[in-house]
Amino acid sequence: MSRPEKRSRKFIIFAKNNTIMSRKFALIGAAGYVAPRHMKAIKETSNDLVAVLDPFDSVGIIDSYFPQADFFTEPERFDRHLDKLRRSKEGGVEYVSICSPNYLHDAHIRLALRNGAYAICEKPLVLNPWNLDGLKEIEQESGKKVFNILQLRLHPSLIALKQKIESLPKDKVHDIDLTYITSRGKWYFYSWKGNPEKSGGVVTNIGIHFFDMLSWIFGDVVKSEVHLYSDNKAAGNLQLKQANVRWFLSIDRNDLPQKAVEKQISTYRSITVDGEEIEFSGGFTDLHTESYKQILAGNGFGIKEARNSIEIVHDIRNQKPVGLKGDYHPFLSK
Repeated sequence: MSRPEKRSRKFIIFAKNNTIMSRKFALIGAAGYVAPRHMKAIKETSNDLVAVLDPFDSVGIIDSYFPQADFFTEPERFDRHLDKLRRSKEGGVEYVSICSPNYLHDAHIRLALRNGAYAICEKPLVLNPWNLDGLKEIEQESGKKVFNILQLRLHPSLIALKQKIESLPKDKVHDIDLTYITSRGKWYFYSWKGNPEKSGGVVTNIGIHFFDMLSWIFGDVVKSEVHLYSDNKAAGNLQLKQANVRWFLSIDRNDLPQKAVEKQISTYRSITVDGEEIEFSGGFTDLHTESYKQILAGNGFGIKEARNSIEIVHDIRNQKPVGLKGDYHPFLSK
């Protein structure tokens, strides 16, 4: 868990009766899949969502959490509203939660910092590693911090795995198979997610949190090789300091193993370490709330922690696939 920087202010504010005061949040991107988890986290940490931005107006989900929140479909008016709040006697928003498409994260983080707010952003913070340097400069100028939701680092099973690995000899290299198949329909390729320039491709969209988790536990990248890379699936071998990872990521329903098909399950997730399955399917629903608790307590994961996985997926999508050579994932034999 990252430590708060010395320049950070006290994040927990108490009223005279020692109760925690509510902090003002704004949200960018309310119509997407992950936004309700952020709304829930804001609610469960006893804070208030006061302004929401989304170009789509199918956002009735807001009523389940913060029906009084002001809503905007135009970023210019949203930006003006945040500026007016900042200059008012009541004070501006303290945090902006960002659930927008990947390629807009950089701009929306900057919008938050310009308005004197901390940014809480979904993965990836940016698509290209060099954009992190620009955000670091704005952090220093504004005195505010950028937080990244890296929720797998808070999962009890994965924390236990990290502790186990750290207790073993440092020169031991573990064999890992990562398999993640999450079925998507035709809509996917008509959305921004199907545009690699906007999403970073399938590896960034569905894989970046796994690569973050693995490099967090098993160390830095030694070598990366890509065996297959297409619009709907990718596979390769990632050699980390303490692990050899054969990975396979897909949004193609046809890649589901027979046991998933028989159970009529559209998603299959598996990580084995030295042949042993790591069970972490449960416990996902509360990890965003736990992430918010850590951030509000002055902890949380920032630019430094986000960099490694962004570099990994950037390198993967810019490599030329070598085909079925070397130590490739067993699903490629199909």
